[in-house]
Amino acid sequence: MSDKKSFLNTDAMTKGLLHFLGGVLLLGGIAGGVAVYQTAFAPTDRPAHKLTVNAGDTYHSLLTEPNWQDTPLSFEPITRLYIKFFAKDALNLGTYEIPAHASLKQVVDILGKGAKVEMVKIQIIEGKTVKDLYQILKNTRGISLELLTPKSDRYSWTDVARDNEAVAKALGIDSPNGNLEGQFAPNTYLFAQGTSDREILQRLHDTQMQLLEKAWLGRDKDLPYDSPYQALIMASIIEKETGIKSERNDVSAVFVNRLRQNMRLQTDPTIIYGLFDRYDGKIYRSNIDEKTDYNTYQIDGLPPTPIALPSAEAIHATMYPSDVPYIFFVATGKGGHKFSVTLDEHNKAVAEYRKVMANKE
Repeated sequence: MSDKKSFLNTDAMTKGLLHFLGGVLLLGGIAGGVAVYQTAFAPTDRPAHKLTVNAGDTYHSLLTEPNWQDTPLSFEPITRLYIKFFAKDALNLGTYEIPAHASLKQVVDILGKGAKVEMVKIQIIEGKTVKDLYQILKNTRGISLELLTPKSDRYSWTDVARDNEAVAKALGIDSPNGNLEGQFAPNTYLFAQGTSDREILQRLHDTQMQLLEKAWLGRDKDLPYDSPYQALIMASIIEKETGIKSERNDVSAVFVNRLRQNMRLQTDPTIIYGLFDRYDGKIYRSNIDEKTDYNTYQIDGLPPTPIALPSAEAIHATMYPSDVPYIFFVATGKGGHKFSVTLDEHNKAVAEYRKVMANKE
């Protein structure tokens, strides 16, 4: 049985080769033969690298880009012919290790065998901080640390500032106070084993900036933000205030209405962020009364930087607040928030919330 199968496979390859060569002959004699060798079988100048196959990719889209045709006599029509007759195996998503000087034939064989590189999963939850992001990267096996300091038992915000400085310098990020909060897109990612923190952070930063720029260009008119960065700050506050997607545009409206009326934002998550390492899980009266750069009970307008990593949904809600007159909101204690226009309505909602919470004790 095995001999017969081997014979059939050899016969199929021979037929494929004959068809391929027949197509090449149409391109012209000896010159065609040289071009075939240079394009399909000759070693290339490329170093070892990783090639990622994403959804929608094909052999043609991956291997007929201009940077693949880097040998002196390579010829794209021959590449297309080779792929047509020899790239028969389905492409599997993932990242593949391509050795140095690999020919077109070698790459097609590697992709066809599906010999993917082992992947590392990184989950960055929206609303987490840049400190959380750095800790995840340090604690995930298979990530090469080039920029971040090594894992330690105690990772303080002072350490975060040092890591921010290294990351900002390496990636060319300009940010107020050197704080990179909010500038990396939360999501679940797959990276090849051995990927550096530099590569990962670059991708997360590029993704977040692209999302922000696209949303900013299509934003509602007359929003009280002078720049995409100010909108990013607001998106981070919205992200921390509610995890309920249907509420985000209303929360956005509350803060827009407050800014337009020169009211302070008075949002608890900004108090927490401004405490940094001093936060112990509770907000005390003294924390509310303390004037920090971030405490929006004590400062006018926005804090100087984002306070978390906002999701694409929070960024979108920032650019498209609901057309509602709400000025206040408070948790219901039952999930979600109660929105109000007047202070009297808000005080009643607060009293109801306290009643619900007291019954739970």
